[in-house]
Amino acid sequence: MRRARAFLRKLRIRFGSLRLRLMLASAALAMLFMLLLMPVLQGVFLMALEQTVEKRLASDAAALISAARIQDGQLHMPDKMPDEEFDNLDSHLLGFIFDREGQMIWRSRSSIDELVRYLPRYDGRGHEFVRIRDDSGQEYFVYDIEVDLLRGDQTALSIVTMQPTREYEGLFNGFAWQLRLWLGIALLVLLGLLWFGLTWGFRSLRGLSDELDGVEAGTRQRLSDEHPRELLRLTNSLNRLLDSERRQRERYRDSLEDLAHSLKTPLSVLQGIGETLAVQPENREQAQLMQAQIERMSQQVGYQLQRASLRRSGLVRHREQVWPLLDGLCRSLDKVYRDKRVEATLEVPQHSQITMERGALMELLGNLLENAYRLCLQRVRVRLKPLADGCLITIEDDGPGVPQHQRARVLQRGERLDVQNPGQGIGLAVVEDIVESYDGELSLEDSELGGACFRVRLYD
Repeated sequence: MRRARAFLRKLRIRFGSLRLRLMLASAALAMLFMLLLMPVLQGVFLMALEQTVEKRLASDAAALISAARIQDGQLHMPDKMPDEEFDNLDSHLLGFIFDREGQMIWRSRSSIDELVRYLPRYDGRGHEFVRIRDDSGQEYFVYDIEVDLLRGDQTALSIVTMQPTREYEGLFNGFAWQLRLWLGIALLVLLGLLWFGLTWGFRSLRGLSDELDGVEAGTRQRLSDEHPRELLRLTNSLNRLLDSERRQRERYRDSLEDLAHSLKTPLSVLQGIGETLAVQPENREQAQLMQAQIERMSQQVGYQLQRASLRRSGLVRHREQVWPLLDGLCRSLDKVYRDKRVEATLEVPQHSQITMERGALMELLGNLLENAYRLCLQRVRVRLKPLADGCLITIEDDGPGVPQHQRARVLQRGERLDVQNPGQGIGLAVVEDIVESYDGELSLEDSELGGACFRVRLYD
């Protein structure tokens, strides 16, 4: 489950990139444009090709008209045509002449072996250019022109020239292949230019991101004004937010210190009065009730002060080294529990860092280590395992452990299973609040040492 969450987080971050989104959208639009442009260019080429074929067949029809003669109302054609292709049996240029009734009265030698059925329409339209198919499925370009006057003699003829389309299909297919090739190359070049253009355009955002990283790391206090005009409003707002947060945190900490100081004295006075009253037998019951309420008030005030003072920063992201903090905490706890002679093992890389404020990290590790030192028999072990998107902290002891049915209870504020040692029962509750404020996970399990094992999963 945790691995799935981490994978989904990475996937969301990767596909949440603005540059990637713009690049994908631009690539999709460019591909759509190329796909729409291809049939348009093919149609334009085909139109130009057909116009060329029509002009050539019209020229061939004019050659037939110039060679025709009308004698005694009969059509006479020379034995040798001016255009040799009409006389060549291997030629694909075909010539036909039809009368008004659509009867073929002459055909060129090149058309003898061709089984073309064409019925001209002598309807006064002048000429037409069409495509037809013969019985075998072969397609032809056909140019049909009507002739009413031939060398001054009245007549009614249809001069028809034909040519198979297969001679131009290879030319068209070659053009289509070249068109796809060059459009594909143009698309790749366009995508490359778009990528470089977006990279150059997002350079200012990358600079802003670097400055934000500096703010989060604590190496700079504010964002600069050296950004494009469109980003200045954003940077100015972020600077105001940073200044406001800094001032608010300072005021918040000062107020907390004042509150803690102002509450400490009244509670101490009340506690002293309760101890004085407890000496008198007749007031012992009221004194015990008063002491319980004072202890509860102190516990609640301490818990709320801990929560408020360890509130996570909104913009500034601190990174603290773990080894020095753990080493200092263990040295201090060794002095407190010197009679136990606790053997603490730190399996922590010396240069490892955690994304957390120093105060929150000390409170987190301090409460868990103090709990382990207090309940252990002799051994405490701390492990830190760096992960791709954070780290896993494990604190174990060889004490009595926590029963399965009481693990949820021990994390609640004010709840304590160990009633023999002094305390207010807020340490683990504060730990859970800190982990939750940093979107981490806290779990309590059985330790390999025999006691309790606290696992803290933190994300960067």
